[in-house]
Amino acid sequence: MAHMFREKLDKADRIILAELDWNCRTPSSKLAKLTRKSRQSVEYRIRRLMERGIITSFNTSINPHKMGYKIYKIYLQLRSIPEEKQSIFDYLRKSGIVYWMGECDGAWDLIFGVFAKSDYEFYTLKNELISKFGNIIVRNFYDVLVDVKQYPKMYFTGELREPTMFGGDVVENKLDGLDHAILAEIVNNTRIPLTELASRTGSNPATVSARMKKMEQSGVIIQFRIGVNFKILGLEYYKAIIHLERYTHDDEVKLLAHMSGLPGIQYLIRNIWDIEPEIVVSGYHEYRELMDTVKEEFPFVIKNIESVVMKTDEWTPGYRNLLKAK
Repeated sequence: MAHMFREKLDKADRIILAELDWNCRTPSSKLAKLTRKSRQSVEYRIRRLMERGIITSFNTSINPHKMGYKIYKIYLQLRSIPEEKQSIFDYLRKSGIVYWMGECDGAWDLIFGVFAKSDYEFYTLKNELISKFGNIIVRNFYDVLVDVKQYPKMYFTGELREPTMFGGDVVENKLDGLDHAILAEIVNNTRIPLTELASRTGSNPATVSARMKKMEQSGVIIQFRIGVNFKILGLEYYKAIIHLERYTHDDEVKLLAHMSGLPGIQYLIRNIWDIEPEIVVSGYHEYRELMDTVKEEFPFVIKNIESVVMKTDEWTPGYRNLLKAK
């Protein structure tokens, strides 16, 4: 897919983007060896990719399931009242309970995941949201995240790499104030130098490094990734919400294997009631062909598919607020 990019990216740019998406804390010196460029050239290229709006963020992927939380999904169809829509977006960003949110076009207008310790806590949060914004909510749906395969952005170089898993069983790993301070700093600023991170958290580089490694080993920290502006690259980002009719173990193995082989796959999400592949494609025609093939391959497994194109893909400041409040 690299040749289809609207913005010109040479081989070195694509290698840098792929490596930063695999681990955006990779030192510039290592990137220099991989691209056969100087360290200064690599650092210049990263700055240029940011200035051009291609790299939008450096994110630490964190698994709330390893911090004692479950992730509950909320899907909303909203009335077309711009100021009211903005009010619900602002509310969610400031709420301190949102893990991720995305504005969409298609079957739904807004999809987001929230942290909650229990079904009862989620029930209370959901009712508060409906009460506060019921005047603009046309339709809603709820689900619970089971697990997610998080795929590297393989379309930059075509190199195949295994996905990273998160979600899964809920475990309460004991994290102290320093752990939460570290997470709050790196969640949306992952390439922060270790010395600066230590200074901001009132610690020292060796301790901070050890704490981060421990959180990686426990599964709290999943991966260090970049955010990318697909629109600038001339790409589109689709979420397919696949509602299932029949789903035996064999059906599941075959369907998930098929989805994992889709070009441009970004996430493969399993919820209680459905599965959601998220796919980067050149346009709607390519997406439609992929979905038609899936339906033809599994006519008795798939009930129907709801599709949305993601306009935003936001790891919200609310996550940082939640960590600071711990």
